[in-house]
Amino acid sequence: MNASTLDAPRTPQRRKGSNFEKWGWLYMRVSGVLLIVLIFGHLFVNLMVGEGINAIDFGFVAGKLADPFWQWWDVLMLWLGFIHGANGMRTIVNDYVLNTKVRAALVWIIGIVAALMIVLGTLVVFTFDPCIGVTESSALWAQCQA
Repeated sequence: MNASTLDAPRTPQRRKGSNFEKWGWLYMRVSGVLLIVLIFGHLFVNLMVGEGINAIDFGFVAGKLADPFWQWWDVLMLWLGFIHGANGMRTIVNDYVLNTKVRAALVWIIGIVAALMIVLGTLVVFTFDPCIGVTESSALWAQCQA
């Protein structure tokens, strides 16, 4: 093949090893479907069940975060959402940032920020204690004494 010959359009380029872009593309589709189920389930329970939106207050959130089912529901939503968003931002950066060093720096920043937010969010969900800092003058005093 000489320099003036081009491959036919859509000729598959075979590379050895894992195809990160393919897995990223597949992740976006699967996580998108799961996020739709998780988000609409979250909205339905919070806005439609029981007293609806009128029931949402600190006690409602504290009650949900005390239940392991809802902890894992929220953590799964958090993880999928942040990774989905970070992967989307990575794709945008790869498409539009031409300078390779700037692109690499931005992709690293996106990954670090997403990882940090996932860790912090997970810690909040699993270590949430509504009784920290409650005093006798607080409205939560009676519930925290039980």
